[in-house]
This record gives sequence, structure tokens and C-alpha cells, in this order.
Amino acid sequence: MLDARLRKLIDPPLDAVGRRLARLGVTANSVTWTGFFIGTGAWALLALGSYPAALACILLNRLADGLDGAVARHGRISDLGGYLDIVLDFLFYSGVVFFFAVGRPEDALPAAFLIFSFVGTGASFLAFAALAAKRGITTAARGSKSIYYLGGLTEGSETIALFVAICLFPDLFAWFAWIFGGLCWLTTAVRIYQAVETFKR
Repeated sequence: MLDARLRKLIDPPLDAVGRRLARLGVTANSVTWTGFFIGTGAWALLALGSYPAALACILLNRLADGLDGAVARHGRISDLGGYLDIVLDFLFYSGVVFFFAVGRPEDALPAAFLIFSFVGTGASFLAFAALAAKRGITTAARGSKSIYYLGGLTEGSETIALFVAICLFPDLFAWFAWIFGGLCWLTTAVRIYQAVETFKR
């Protein structure tokens, strides 16, 4: 919901850093992989209950996620880069929730519901993108992307806010998970409706 608006604020500084990194020979895929491995550090820290350190890794992962696209625009944009970007993002998102529950087994049920909800938003997002590519439908509302980015109530910005919240207030995880999971299902329902309207002919 907020991604398109925040892009106007975060794209200029990310673009400037991405340009410099590309000139130094840094590749977008190396930034993507580095961010992902930093994210796996967050998983371990969440399992250990080290929430401030986990939050630092989460924010670094998200910074890398913004930088890889900026580097690609000033270096080389590839289909592999777009593929890695989205696949590693979804793995990271689910991993944060799973490893939080590893550290707090009492929150396993709301964590399972949240991951279940991520499946709905992820599947509706990727299926729409695949058919949009087949029909030549494009959008630049969320910046230049390798695939079609369909909006919703729960996008990247909202997910980052969720992760920040659970690291700052871990005892409230269950509330966050149930509420955010419900919003994910609203997003999925809206996306299915959009797909029906777009692809019915």
C-alpha cells in the first residue's frame, strides 16, 4: 500500500549509491546474495531471542534489497537478477516468522497462520506477474522491475514495519501475526478480484 509513495523518497539516495557501486564493479546479484546471507543471520538471532541484533540484520537485508535494483539499473539488468530478488525475498520473509517461532514455541500457531497468509499474497502476486508478462502488461508504479508488481494492503513496506514491530515488542507477536495475516488475506482477495477483471477476456 505504501511502496509506491515511499519509492519517491528512497529511490534518489539508493540510486546514487547504486551508481557508485556499479562503477566499482559491484554486481546486482552479489548485492542480492549478500543481503540474503545477512538475512539468514537475522534468522539465527531470532531463534536465540536476540531481537535488537536481529532487527539490525533485517534492516541491512532490506537495504540490500533496495540497493540491488539500483545497482542493476546502472550496471546490468538480468532476468536472473529479477528471479533471485523475488525468490530470496519470499524465503527471507517466511524465515523471519519461522525462526521467531523457533525461539518462542508458544507463538507457533500465529506464526503458522502468518506464513500461511504469506502463501496467499505470494501466490496471487507471482501468478498475476506471470500472466501480465504473457500479455505484455507493465507498470512502473513501484519503480523499474523485472516483473509486474501488483499492489495491495500488505506490500514490502508494511512487511518491514511488521518485522520491526515484532523485534521491538516480541511479546505482542501473536497480535501482530493475527492482524497482519488477516490483512494479507484481504490483499489476496483483492488481487484475485483484480486478476478476474484483468484476465477474464
